[in-house]
Amino acid sequence: MKITDWENRFSAFLETELNEAGDKSHDLNHVKRVWNTAKGILGVEGGNELVVITACYFHDIVNLPKNSPDRHLSSTLAARKTLAILAERFPDFPKVCYEAVEHAICTHSFSAGIQPTTIEAKIVQDADRIEALGAIGLARVFYVGGLMGQALFDGNDLFADARELNDRQYALDHFQQKLLTLPETMQTATGRKIAVHNAKYLIDFMAKLSSEIKGEHHVKDPEVIARFGSKFQ
Repeated sequence: MKITDWENRFSAFLETELNEAGDKSHDLNHVKRVWNTAKGILGVEGGNELVVITACYFHDIVNLPKNSPDRHLSSTLAARKTLAILAERFPDFPKVCYEAVEHAICTHSFSAGIQPTTIEAKIVQDADRIEALGAIGLARVFYVGGLMGQALFDGNDLFADARELNDRQYALDHFQQKLLTLPETMQTATGRKIAVHNAKYLIDFMAKLSSEIKGEHHVKDPEVIARFGSKFQ
């Protein structure tokens, strides 16, 4: 069976499973984007395409809220549910791939803190984390912040120069607390190149935001670019 056939079958199954969830940042479109990114990494790094597409499509089949005390268990629960779904709904899926799919789903999560050991798991983790960067990551962070009732940012101390970072209170703080650290966690060289490129986009946004707050609408704050962009030179 071709990969496109598996993709169509997985999409049809997940159309209801994911799109009815409350968090639209982890819907079917999200897993499709993760797969598209993973395909690009696969083309350079190699790996088992069937394992990667399956892990990409099912990695969020269980997705506990970000403020849940059990958030770190999401990926393990998702892996278990995926194997049960494959056995029940996709009995022709090769069982020899079960273990690799389970590992790739378990290790994709940032909060789980489980180290991937296979190239397939590394690709899935990279692709999912890249989704938190760039234009898509920018949209998602403020969408999730809205769901959680966060303020956009602290207008009196935009980048937490005189306070502790708090991404549960301010959505923009999430850039420093997590998003700008993601490139250094990439497992593949290809993933890191993409992540660095997309992290720079977030820094450009931060610089433009800083200028607009000052009433300077036609420039990007050079101090912000120098401060946060130096690690990505």
